[in-house]
Amino acid sequence: MVKSSKNKEYLSIPEAAKILGISRIAVYRKVKSGIIKADKIGRNYAIPRKYIKDTIGSELGEEGKAEIDKAVHRTVKEYGEVLRRLGREEWK
Repeated sequence: MVKSSKNKEYLSIPEAAKILGISRIAVYRKVKSGIIKADKIGRNYAIPRKYIKDTIGSELGEEGKAEIDKAVHRTVKEYGEVLRRLGREEWK
């Protein structure tokens, strides 16, 4: 009896990428940097489904929100005029 992919305990890099909505390369980089925990099996990685749930289900704390807000303000300060021009530009 074959388990459906929803019931599998482990996911491959492509399966995790599809669930997270990011590229396989991005998942691989997150695994290599330790952001997503995975077990290496030969040349491949097996990602426990619970770690994907943790990645998706994690909430952004006040510190994370402040960091994003700071980055947005810095971007607008540095590139405000360019952003305004791009906003006015008509697409053909």
